[in-house]
Amino acid sequence: MYDAIVIGGGPGGYVCAIRLSQLGRKVALVEKEYLGGTCTNWGCIPTKAMLTSAHLFSEIKDKSKRLGIDVSDLNYRLDGIMSHMNRTVTTSRKGIELLLKKNGVDFFKDKAVVKDPHSVLLEKDNSLLETKNIVLANGSEPSMFPPFSNVEGIWTSNDVFKLNEMPSSLAIVGGGVIGVEFATFFSTFGVKTTVIELAEHILPYEDTDVAEEIKKALKKKAVTVLEKTKVVSVEKLDKGYLLNTAGEEETTIEAEKLLVAVGRRAVLSDDIKNLGVEIGRGVVTDGHMRTSVPGVYAIGDIRAGIMLAHVASYEGIVAAHNIAGEDLEMDYSAVPSIIFSSPEVASTGLRESDLKGRSDVVVSRFPLSANGRARTILESSGFAKILAEHETGKVLGMSIVSPSATDLIMEAVIAVKNGLTVEQLENSIHPHPTLSETVLGALEGVEGKSIHI
Repeated sequence: MYDAIVIGGGPGGYVCAIRLSQLGRKVALVEKEYLGGTCTNWGCIPTKAMLTSAHLFSEIKDKSKRLGIDVSDLNYRLDGIMSHMNRTVTTSRKGIELLLKKNGVDFFKDKAVVKDPHSVLLEKDNSLLETKNIVLANGSEPSMFPPFSNVEGIWTSNDVFKLNEMPSSLAIVGGGVIGVEFATFFSTFGVKTTVIELAEHILPYEDTDVAEEIKKALKKKAVTVLEKTKVVSVEKLDKGYLLNTAGEEETTIEAEKLLVAVGRRAVLSDDIKNLGVEIGRGVVTDGHMRTSVPGVYAIGDIRAGIMLAHVASYEGIVAAHNIAGEDLEMDYSAVPSIIFSSPEVASTGLRESDLKGRSDVVVSRFPLSANGRARTILESSGFAKILAEHETGKVLGMSIVSPSATDLIMEAVIAVKNGLTVEQLENSIHPHPTLSETVLGALEGVEGKSIHI
């Protein structure tokens, strides 16, 4: 008898299993395919490995001459890029398996079928595992729907990682995180790239000024960005695809490859549906990660909530502690959102679009062009933006467009999570010369006292 069986070995599932074991519970993890889930195998890790190659190539190409470096015959090898990506993925998988073993988690590589709230069938092994609790961490899959689902050969984000030849042209449907990151990658290596976004602007969950900075950066890479545009039909050609679009103007786009990057949907198998848990867009839980069925918890993408690896991991921590008899609740107020575009994007807490006419909030922006470290690395596009409560100075949110924004945002995450004030952050000495001083400049600007602009 297990204290808990975790179904799914992604960033939510394996973290939950390990923490349960650390809390003295007997736990099993069942994963039918690869440890690490979407993040390790078809998301965070492989895309960032590929983007590392793209960013380095772009840096050398764009900056070498100005920095006094003579580089001739600059080129790339796709097989080398993909080898780096595959090595990184394989190493990450092996690392997770080692962590499970180290922490005494029983790992089964098998398909789990939930029979009831206290038993799980291993389909290949045909054995039944009994448990006091079940944690559903089944993850998600790429969304696909008409007209795209009716046409053969269209890529989802999963398919890109099988790449063995660069296309001459690529159309990307969806200008969210996935679409922007892949547009950055392919355009860097000379692929004629078009991004088509239905919403008002690309990166629809970020503020307009953030989206505009990234749109400008993409256009510098010769990316065509179409916003407020819908794909109404797709035709398969002998060598590519023909897309008909409608928006502010009707457009026809021809591309060798077509990538649909319009988000992901929860994996809801029949056994989960038959379990009796409440289901909306995904499995519904409370703040303790409990479903409507006692003893059954759900974490990560299967909830169809905030589909981010770091959110899934923390939901796994919360579920583990509650299964162990503690009282821990999720807090989504300071979730960091990060995009590995060029420059990077990161945000947390409130955005300007959340304010809805509030007059008690001060918004302060500090341009990257005024930062000394940015000048040394030949970067000028971007900014740090602070949202703070006027009366108390409490930090409510931050958005950063900058190199290393994905690391810089942690200062804001801690501030928003813990209710820190602008004064408290401003009075913390920021090292010089660093990009973190861009954040300092925005903090100073809340009271109109920026020194460097």
